[in-house]
Amino acid sequence: MHLVLFLIFAGLCLAGAINLLLQSHPINSALSLVVVMIALAVLYLLLGAEFLAAAQIIVYSGAIMVLFVFVVMLLNAGREERTLGSKVAKTLGFPAVVAVMGVLATIILHLQGMGAAAINQGLIPTEELSRVLFHELLLPFEITSILILIAILGAVALARQEGSERSVTK
Repeated sequence: MHLVLFLIFAGLCLAGAINLLLQSHPINSALSLVVVMIALAVLYLLLGAEFLAAAQIIVYSGAIMVLFVFVVMLLNAGREERTLGSKVAKTLGFPAVVAVMGVLATIILHLQGMGAAAINQGLIPTEELSRVLFHELLLPFEITSILILIAILGAVALARQEGSERSVTK
């Protein structure tokens, strides 16, 4: 069953990544990236990394994607043409939702002992995980956040310079 779920969500992740590249509208691309992040979170769950799955949903799908959408909307200050949505989403969206819901319903119906939790020897306590994240890996984490902040500020500065040149030439 894990292999079937892995194949479904790995395919969903690849389809979202390909859709991200094929979209011409930046908001649709950002929403495709959200699909990729959520599919990756499910893959983390299949690996038994619940903390990473929760962090993937909260940090990447939540905070960073909201920031990306905000920057995209900030930089696209002009009027855009209205679209009726993604053609790929219209053709593949409904069958994909039906397939995922069918697999989830099958898993839930065949699941035995839903309330029983088994403790494995391979589990790492959250305290040890947080010690690694916030002591040994703190510098790379902070450097990455500073690089993202610099990239966003640079994009906003470039967009404002181009916007001021457009208003001067008109």
